[in-house]
Amino acid sequence: MPGPVDPALAVAGGLSALAAILHLGIIVNGAGWYRFFGAGEAMARAAEKGRWTPAIVTAGIAVVLASWSAFAWSGAGVLPRLPLLRPVLCAITLVYLLRGLLLVPALVRPHTAATRFWIWSSVTCLAFGAAHLVGLVRRWDALGA
Repeated sequence: MPGPVDPALAVAGGLSALAAILHLGIIVNGAGWYRFFGAGEAMARAAEKGRWTPAIVTAGIAVVLASWSAFAWSGAGVLPRLPLLRPVLCAITLVYLLRGLLLVPALVRPHTAATRFWIWSSVTCLAFGAAHLVGLVRRWDALGA
């Protein structure tokens, strides 16, 4: 893709890559990390028991995040153009923003407990989504259909 690199999408790709690496670290470091990063007690206990489910689920999330990173970097002009670039970046942006906005009902509804995990993960997803959105808007024409 000719032209300068878009810094917003380049940063967005880096954020998704960092999140993917963090998920791999959770697998390697086990139950304590599952608990610390808010995966829930059931996942942490399953990891303690040596079950494969937490690692498979977490590795799946890491693969998705890594692919999202590649799409953001492709849109930024860092990597070669990937197929369906514009619609995939739109979908990624939407997922991040919607996940981030899930916090709003939890804060508005009186009997809903917004845990620290939900707050920081929602803010993180909103930031990731905002970086994607800024880059997507700036590169819209260059991304094609």
